[in-house]
Amino acid sequence: MLGPVLLAAARSEGIRRLVSAAPVTRPVVDRFVAGEHLDDAADAVRKLTGQGLQVTLDHLGEDITDPAEALRNRDAYLALADVLASEGLGMRAEMSVKLSAFGQALPGGHDLALANVAPVVEAAAAAGTAVTLDMEDHTTVDSTLAILSELRERFPQTGAVLQSYLFRTEDDCRALAGEGSRVRLVKGAYKEPATVAFQDKREVDRAYVRCLRILMSGQGYPMVGSHDPRMVAIAQELARQTGRKLDEYEFQMLYGIREAEQKRLVAEGHRMRVYIPYGTDWYGYFMRRLAERPANLAFFLRSLATRG
Repeated sequence: MLGPVLLAAARSEGIRRLVSAAPVTRPVVDRFVAGEHLDDAADAVRKLTGQGLQVTLDHLGEDITDPAEALRNRDAYLALADVLASEGLGMRAEMSVKLSAFGQALPGGHDLALANVAPVVEAAAAAGTAVTLDMEDHTTVDSTLAILSELRERFPQTGAVLQSYLFRTEDDCRALAGEGSRVRLVKGAYKEPATVAFQDKREVDRAYVRCLRILMSGQGYPMVGSHDPRMVAIAQELARQTGRKLDEYEFQMLYGIREAEQKRLVAEGHRMRVYIPYGTDWYGYFMRRLAERPANLAFFLRSLATRG
């Protein structure tokens, strides 16, 4: 019952004002969101890259209902690409996009999202960097992977995210483990039905390891998206077993979470990329994360208690 309530709250301007005005809200938001403006994100990029970390940037906004919003999101990413190019950050900063922010869920959404994201991918390439297509709920996977395939014809460095809790993901990993591919593997945070996804955490973890083994054994570039210490250790062992050098895979974690672990991995010589969200849609972003899987609330609260 909590999920629908949180989704309704995400669309309520009154509740947004109430939550935004609460004294406790800003410290929570500032912990996990770099800021509302591009300058804020650029400051976070400079700080983290100065510490030896790499980053990927997500301009917040998804599930849009108006084609004009899709164009505004496109333009926000084009502005981001300009900043990365002008400051020479392309080698250390890439971009992550959700295709629902580019119109994927609108009528004719597949073609609309492709038309809107293509200039962003082109601008990223010109800035010396790349784009990774974030994965959303299971209904979007086929469209997202089809768009990935089209983009990679011109920009083979374009990456994608796969979620281990979906039954189909092992096959998707095999399909995307070829030379030149870039795949971020995550466990998955959306509330999915038992017909398409594992529901038990242990099954999700086992699936993650199976998928990670496929990617590490392949010819592509695995991106290990996990805060789980056990998965980090398993990834290191699989990399050793498959003979991967430290620059042939990377770890990825969210902005503001397990910062000490991020720095530890960098100190050991690993590539460590921080996922930085920014933008004015932080409220909707936060509420939708809770609605997709209310257990995320406990995760965020635990993170507040232990910054390391």
